[in-house]
Amino acid sequence: MSMKTWTAVDNYIVSSLLEADPVLDAVLAANRDRGLPAIDVSPAQGKLLFLLARIQGAKKVLEIGTLGGYSTIWMARGLTADGKVATLELDPHHAKVAASNFKRAGVSDKVELRVGPALQSLAALESEGAGPFDLIFIDADKPNNPNYLAWAMKLSRSGTVIVCDNVIRDGAVINEDGRDANVEGARAAFSFIGGDNRLDGTAIQTVGAKGYDGFAIAIVD
Repeated sequence: MSMKTWTAVDNYIVSSLLEADPVLDAVLAANRDRGLPAIDVSPAQGKLLFLLARIQGAKKVLEIGTLGGYSTIWMARGLTADGKVATLELDPHHAKVAASNFKRAGVSDKVELRVGPALQSLAALESEGAGPFDLIFIDADKPNNPNYLAWAMKLSRSGTVIVCDNVIRDGAVINEDGRDANVEGARAAFSFIGGDNRLDGTAIQTVGAKGYDGFAIAIVD
C-alpha cells in the first residue's frame, strides 16, 4: 500500500459520504493562502468530529488547538441549537485567520476563541466554571498531551468523550528509545489514558491523505 492509494481511498470516502461543501473548501484555501501549516484534520476526520458531537448531543465542546478553525467548524455544526465550542489557540495570526473562517462559515456565534497559552486558558476556564464539557478534542503541541489530558479530566463529567489526535506518529509511538518530543507526547497520552481508571479508551490507527497516524479516544466513567 502507498500514500497514493491511501489518498485515493480518502477521496473515495469523501466523494461517497460527504456532501460538497464550498465553505469548508474556502476555509482550507484561506488557511493555505495565509501561510498556516497544512495540518488540519482531513474532511473525513472532520466529519467524525461532527458525528461525535451529534452522538453526544453536545452542548459544550472544548478544543485545544484551533489552527485555522477547520475542525472547530465541523464540531460547531454538530452542536445542539444552544451549544458552543470553546477553542484555544496560542498563535495570534492563526487565531485571526480562524476568526475570519468562523465568520465565513456562519458559526461565530457558536465559537468562543481564546488566544494565549492553552494551559493558562484552561485554568481560566476552570476558574470561571465553564465546564463540564461534553466533548474535548486535543490537537495542540504534543509534548503537553499529559497536561492537556489532566485539564480535560478537571473539565469533564461522567460520559465526556475525549479525543487526542496524532498519537501514532507514522508508527514511531512504539519506539521506547526515541527522543522525539512529539513521539514522547504521544506515548504520554497512552500512558495517561491507560493509567487512569476513570477513563475507558482505545486508539485507532488511520491512513489517508494525511499519511499514517491515528487518534486516541476515551470516555470518562
